[in-house]
Amino acid sequence: MIEHIGHDFAWREWYAALAGPRMHHAWLLTGQRGIGKMGFALQAARELVKEEGVPQPAADHPDILILTHAPANADEEKKRADGKPYQTKRNISVDQIRTMQHRLNTRPTLGSRRAIIVDPADDMEKSASNALLKSLEEPPVGSYFLLVSHRPGRLLPTIRSRCRILRFPTLSTAEIDNILRREAPNADETARSAAVAASAGSPGAALDFVELELGKLHQLMADIAQHGDPDFTLRGKLADSMGARPDRKRQLAAIDLARSVIGNQMESTIPRAIPRLTEAYADLNHLANQAPTYNFDPGLLIMEIGTLLASLAAPRDMPHG
Repeated sequence: MIEHIGHDFAWREWYAALAGPRMHHAWLLTGQRGIGKMGFALQAARELVKEEGVPQPAADHPDILILTHAPANADEEKKRADGKPYQTKRNISVDQIRTMQHRLNTRPTLGSRRAIIVDPADDMEKSASNALLKSLEEPPVGSYFLLVSHRPGRLLPTIRSRCRILRFPTLSTAEIDNILRREAPNADETARSAAVAASAGSPGAALDFVELELGKLHQLMADIAQHGDPDFTLRGKLADSMGARPDRKRQLAAIDLARSVIGNQMESTIPRAIPRLTEAYADLNHLANQAPTYNFDPGLLIMEIGTLLASLAAPRDMPHG
C-alpha cells in the first residue's frame, strides 16, 4: 500500500510512544500533500485505541473521530450518502470542532482511549482553530489528537507548540515510478515519466497527474516557463487544457504542477535567474495558501499561473554587468 512506503521512521516513533510511560496527547503529522499522512493517521489511531481482548470493528471505529471537509450542501450530502462523488466545503468549521468537543464529554465506547483526526488541520476556520486550541490546552483524559498538515505554517503557533511533530519524507524517483507501474498500469511511458518528474516525491501527486490527465497541462507550463508567451497563445491553450469548469482538486493540482515546473528549473538555471524563480515560487505558494479558502474564478486562476510562469523566461540577450 502507498501509505506504508517511507513511513518506517514514523511507525518507530509511534510504537515507541505507545510503549512509553506517557503518550503525548497531540501529534502534528507534516509533509507534502499525497504522501500518505492520513492513511498513517487512521492506522495509528487504530493502534492507539485497541485494547487486548476487545473486538475491534473492521469499518468505522466509534472511538476514532475524523474531522475533514464536510459536503458543501444538502444535495452534496445526499451524493455522499449514495456513494457518489460530491463537492465539499472549503474549510473545517467551528461547528465541527464544537460537535467533537461535545463528544469528548462522554466516555470512549470500546476502551479507555479516543483518537481525534483533523485532516487537513491547515483548512480550519480561524474560530475553529481557536476552539481546537482549548482542547489541546486542556485535553480530556484518554483523548489524543492527530493533526494532518500539508502546510504547518498556516496553523496557529500555539497549536504547533502543543504538538509533537512527526515529519513524513518524500519518496525517491524509483519509488514513485514503482508505485505508478503498480497502481496505474495503463499509463504509458511518457505519461509516467512526466508524472514522476512533476510529483516532487509525492505518490499522491503522481497518481493525480495520471488520473487527471495533466500531461498536456504540464507540457504547456514547461513551454511557457522556458520560452515565454508574448502573444498569450500558450496561456490560451493552457486555459483550454484546464477546462471550463475544473473542480477544486484540478485547480489545486494545477498550482502544484506549476510549482514543480519552477522547482525543476531551479535545478538547472543560472545563478542570476534564481531571484526571479524564487519570487514566482513564492507567489505560487501564496496562491496555494489562498486556494482552499478563496473562491477563485478558474479562468483567472490559470491565467495568473501562466503569467507567473511566463515571467521566468529569460530574455535571449541577457545584459552583462
